[in-house]
Amino acid sequence: MQLAEVIGTVVASVKYEGLEGVKFLVVQPLDRDRQPVGRPVVAADAVAMAGPGELVYVVGSREAALAMPEPFVPVDHAIVGIVDAVDRS
Repeated sequence: MQLAEVIGTVVASVKYEGLEGVKFLVVQPLDRDRQPVGRPVVAADAVAMAGPGELVYVVGSREAALAMPEPFVPVDHAIVGIVDAVDRS
């Protein structure tokens, strides 16, 4: 899992069958100090509740496809959790 911040939204009026109703968000991966690392990516919102500015957990590859309501849809990244707090003590 990768910590990330939601930095934008993607509007797609036509989607692959099985992705209807799924929200797509632009997320910026973060390191353990919550600093941006790498390039932003588009992630499907598997929890259906994430929004701009939120801290989220993202999975990739096969795990992303499995996280979706309709399994094995073609997604590379999926948001699987909204982070309430991080305690590094």
